[in-house]
Amino acid sequence: MGYWTGQLNSGRAGMLVILLLASSAAARAETVMITGANSGIGLEFTKQYAAKGWTIIATHRRSETPKTLGDISEKYARLRIERLDVTNKEQLTALAARLKNVPIDVLISNAGVYNDRAKCAPEDEACPGDWSSQSFGKLNYALFDTIMSVNVKGSLMVTETFYENVKASGRKKIVAISSSTGSHATEESRPGAIFYRSSKAALNRAMQSVAAAVKADGVTVVMLNPGPTLTERQMYLKEYAGMLQTSFTVENMIKTIDKVTIQDTGKFLRYDGVTEPW
Repeated sequence: MGYWTGQLNSGRAGMLVILLLASSAAARAETVMITGANSGIGLEFTKQYAAKGWTIIATHRRSETPKTLGDISEKYARLRIERLDVTNKEQLTALAARLKNVPIDVLISNAGVYNDRAKCAPEDEACPGDWSSQSFGKLNYALFDTIMSVNVKGSLMVTETFYENVKASGRKKIVAISSSTGSHATEESRPGAIFYRSSKAALNRAMQSVAAAVKADGVTVVMLNPGPTLTERQMYLKEYAGMLQTSFTVENMIKTIDKVTIQDTGKFLRYDGVTEPW
C-alpha cells in the first residue's frame, strides 16, 4: 500500500508541477497589440505572433469581426479581437478601460490608409482602390484629411492611449509601420501618391519626437519600412521585380523588433534592421 500510495502521490506531484509550469508560462506570455490587423501586414503579424505563442490584441474597424481574424481565433486561444477606429477617441478610451492593467510588450501601430477605397466593398481586401486622386492636378483634399488623420494622428492617439500599458511591460517597445516613400533621401522624384508619401514622412518625424519624449522611461520607439510588399491590395504588382512576400517581410520585422534596444530608439529601420536614410 505504501508503495502504491507513494507512486500515486508522486504522480500527482508531477502533474501539479506540470500544471504550475503551464500556468506560469501562460502568465509570462508576452503580449503584442496590432492595429489594422484584419488584412495585409497587420494580419500577417497576427498569424506569426500567434504561431509563436504570444497573447495578441488584434484590432480592426469593421462593424463585425472580419473572417480573417475569426479564422485565426479558432486556432489560437490567445487571440483577442477588438474593434477600434484609431482616430475615434471614444473607442480608444473604451478599449483602454478594457485593457487597464494589461501590459503590452510590443505595440505595433499598423493601421493606415493608402488610397481612395470609396468604391471598394468593405470586405474586398483585394480591391486596390484609386490612386489618381493623389496626383497633382487631381488632388482630392478630403482624402488628404483622411490619410493624414489615420496615418499620423491615429498612430499618435494609439501610442498615447496605450503608453502606460507599454511602460508596464517587460519589453517596452512601440513600432510604427512606415514606408520608404516617407524618406526624402531614397525616393526618386516621382509624381503621384502625394498624400500617402507626405503622411509617412510626417509619421516618421512624429514618432521620432515621441521616442525622445519617452526614452527616459526605457521605452524603445522605432519606425519600420516593410519594403515593397505584396499585400492583398498590391497583388496587381506581383509581376514587378523586387516585390516582397508579406510573410517574408513580417518575419524579418519580427526579428528586428526582437533585436532593437533603447539604443535604437527613434531610428527608421528597414524590415531587416538596416538603418534607412531620412
